[in-house]
Amino acid sequence: MLSVSKLLSRFAKALCHTIIPEDKQESMTQRTRWLVSPPLTPQANENLAEFPPLMRQLLFNRGYATAAEARAFVEGRVTFDTAPSQMKGMDATVARIRAALERREPIAVYGDYDVDGVTATALLVQALQALGADARPYIPNRFEEGYGLNNEALDLLAKDGVKLVISVDCGIRSPEEARHARTVGLDLIITDHHEPAGELPDACAVVNPKQEGDAYPEKYLAGVGIAYKIAQALMADERPKTNDGVPSSVVRPSSDFLDSLLDLVALGTVADLAPLTGENRLLVRAGLCQMRQTRRQGLFSLANVSGVPVASITAMHIGFLLGPRLNAAGRLDSATAAYDLLTAADLKIAGELAQKLDGQNRERQALTRKIQAEAEAMALADDPDALLMFAVSPDFNSGVVGLAAARLVETYYRPAIVGQQNGETTRCSCRSIPEFHITHALDQCTDLLVRHGGHAAAAGFTVRNENLEALKARLKAVAAEQLAGLDLRPTFTADAEAPLADLKHDLLKQLEQLQPTGYGNPEAVFVTRGAVVKSARTVGADAKHLKLTLSDGRYTFDAIGFRLGPRLDSLPGRLDVLYTFEANEYNGRVSLQLNLKDIKSAGTPD
Repeated sequence: MLSVSKLLSRFAKALCHTIIPEDKQESMTQRTRWLVSPPLTPQANENLAEFPPLMRQLLFNRGYATAAEARAFVEGRVTFDTAPSQMKGMDATVARIRAALERREPIAVYGDYDVDGVTATALLVQALQALGADARPYIPNRFEEGYGLNNEALDLLAKDGVKLVISVDCGIRSPEEARHARTVGLDLIITDHHEPAGELPDACAVVNPKQEGDAYPEKYLAGVGIAYKIAQALMADERPKTNDGVPSSVVRPSSDFLDSLLDLVALGTVADLAPLTGENRLLVRAGLCQMRQTRRQGLFSLANVSGVPVASITAMHIGFLLGPRLNAAGRLDSATAAYDLLTAADLKIAGELAQKLDGQNRERQALTRKIQAEAEAMALADDPDALLMFAVSPDFNSGVVGLAAARLVETYYRPAIVGQQNGETTRCSCRSIPEFHITHALDQCTDLLVRHGGHAAAAGFTVRNENLEALKARLKAVAAEQLAGLDLRPTFTADAEAPLADLKHDLLKQLEQLQPTGYGNPEAVFVTRGAVVKSARTVGADAKHLKLTLSDGRYTFDAIGFRLGPRLDSLPGRLDVLYTFEANEYNGRVSLQLNLKDIKSAGTPD
């Protein structure tokens, strides 16, 4: 099992796009930039007086400048109305689903093959079944069908007697498929959280907080979060009635049923890197509590093969142990195995599925390393100084090209596109940096694309091979226009400078109030200047990690720098260090330590 220290290190680095490969570490001081947050304002300091001084700074850095806002954040509450009826299209969605329940119409929940899509599918199917519906999942095969709605799948569902299709985590950019659904007699409800673009699908209802005219205050729910809001709306206190006003025969689950779905919400929200702010943080916080007492057999089995203690599971465990294993199914084969695991009731079946996903994850890791190396060589051979890295090959596995692109971004701090080229088309995954909104860049290339969609930092597209070179040239031109002249370096943001004297057990208790941390709500990061290196050595396989003892002359702390081992030979006697503060548990002993994110010679400019 990975230690908490190792999980924290991996997660923080992944969020900041700052994982530096071993052979690049020697020049890290030239490649990174530190930004220390400015001190909180006198007014905010007064407003937050009920909190300890350093906690005031942490809260202010996260956007909380009044006592009421800060208390709500610490207590895991939101200060806005979360009634799902505020979502545009929700009333129509509930009405159509209730009609399907009354008429006993077969319903298909059409999802995506990533963790968000799989958990959203499982959640909505289970919610509909709890209401008495004939509900079934449909998750497309990445390799045979590609992402999102497709006409062949809709034809198959119609042939099988399905009357209503509800998309989750996909469909907002599928107007053609929506028209096809009507021609084959399917009613379609689109629920999605991706950015709309151009024509919205002509469906019975479209539920997406990002669509124009939507009043729902939380715009960054994951796909599974939106599925949960639909379940909430369906199970509202008012009992459904038929057209003549007579109470319907629709089954009403127990009041605890919605809570039982929150573990799926936490899994999908964290794994999809939805920001852990606002309602997402509330849902994940509640979902983690549910996971720690879950009766979901598949989750127990998955945690077991991942080495995760269910009773103390965290968002870090989801991001780096559970999520990748669930994703591995859809990256190498069919995501149905992940769905079956999350809905399994039988211990033996759940155990076998968990073992299968664990094996696929190891295979996925090896394949990612191989494709990353090949894509890196191709991109650099094409243009060593490119501001956007681009590599496609018929030999690449489409299930892991996004991971390979992410590795290139981590290594070179440039947007990267990696794809698989087939007979007529090429399907690519994109990863980007904060300075370059990749989906907006693709929007400027719509005339060359078959389809595309995504977020600011991640996207995907399909292009006909005859347009591939023109697309590459245009995207590189867009990148050159937006990125030329910028100081493109990985950036570490610190909450405050802190002397070693401030690092006490009481501070750890305060930091717990920030949980769950992750994308959008990062761990607290501190900078200490001029620490004296009392001892230094490498640890771990291949001496990858750096173990230090640091002192200010009065206080002394152990420090661990994961993947900083190659810095040992050039280590100066005094350091400026950027780190998270944590408890290290080893052989039953708990000690305080610094988890180093970056180090520089004392006095080096930020």
